[in-house]
Amino acid sequence: METIKFDQLVDAKGLACPMPIVRTKKAMNGLEPGKVLEIQATDKGSTADIKAWAQSTGHQYLGTVEEGDVLKHYLRKATGEEKEEKKHPHVVNNEELQAKLANKEDILVLDVRESAEYAFNHIPGTKSIPLGELENRLNELSKDADIYVVCRTGSRSDLAAQKLTDAGFKKVINVVPGMSEWTHPTDSLSK
Repeated sequence: METIKFDQLVDAKGLACPMPIVRTKKAMNGLEPGKVLEIQATDKGSTADIKAWAQSTGHQYLGTVEEGDVLKHYLRKATGEEKEEKKHPHVVNNEELQAKLANKEDILVLDVRESAEYAFNHIPGTKSIPLGELENRLNELSKDADIYVVCRTGSRSDLAAQKLTDAGFKKVINVVPGMSEWTHPTDSLSK
């Protein structure tokens, strides 16, 4: 199984409700926006609790992986990216991208979300380069390719599209709204 990258670990093994949430909340307060938290718990009710807590606080619940008796929950700290202004001029919606994929057009879909987000849910055949790694990995991309950039809401992909254009990439398109509203087939870890 693929290793999921995270920025901080919360050990809540052996603790019952509400302690996994108490520890998660404390860790989340010290985490930078956009970073990923792994919470390890043995309380079977922690999945529903953590999902509900994330939804009520605006943080993103990525998913849960079971390893023996341990549940590994993944959350991404809210960034407020949904409210940020989009600046890249070339944009398509999810349906336009899906039509290109269905027609097997020669395009590259670049997913710039964190690797944990990608692991839990992504468009089949996409290339994953988290936004924070993009500048150091430009050599993995062809400047002549039609690149469709996707993230969760269209904000990180907007920044990535601007970076690619500034670096000399000719055909860069931002996909909005992205994975938050993607209703077409995806690949993912089994949840």
